[in-house]
Amino acid sequence: MNADDFADSVRDAKATELDRLGSQQLLVALTGADLEPEVVLTAVAGSERTASETFSAWAEETGREAFERLAEQERDHHERVVAELDEFEPSDPDPMHALLRELDDDASRTGGLVGRSLVADRTLLQVVNFFVNRGDERRANLFRNLREDTRENVSDGVSLLADWCEREEDWERAHEAAEETIQTAYDDYADTLTGMGLDPKPIC
Repeated sequence: MNADDFADSVRDAKATELDRLGSQQLLVALTGADLEPEVVLTAVAGSERTASETFSAWAEETGREAFERLAEQERDHHERVVAELDEFEPSDPDPMHALLRELDDDASRTGGLVGRSLVADRTLLQVVNFFVNRGDERRANLFRNLREDTRENVSDGVSLLADWCEREEDWERAHEAAEETIQTAYDDYADTLTGMGLDPKPIC
């Protein structure tokens, strides 16, 4: 495995999970079916804050500037979303970020970054669509910009892996972490919908 095929290999391995995470039901799961702008914004703000804390912890533990740049980016995303809210209360880390915080080497963490970015790309697409459907083009553009940053994190993560993976075992460990990150996000999504009496399987 190498940088040329890493991201596509992860996408192929978790294609079903990513497709379902990219469905319209994702926002239902994230908001508890309360599809109001304030609730959607709060959910995204919480996710961005959690990501900034995860990457900041990685940076503190490793001294890697790349992780600190990611933390700064997510802090900026969080601040831009919170600016759209009257108030914001932080929430506990979701299962995906709980998993990411358990990763303890550069290859696994960066693989987790790629997986998290692939999940977040689909989340932000649904947020863009939500505001487009409400005729709120300003907010739709805000989340288009955040999504562009997040999509770049996939390629940036792969570039970091190219620098840090010295052996095939490193690539395999990164790939496993990326898959596990996506699977954890999907399981949380599916469990939430199932608990609401909804079927997570149909792709909308």
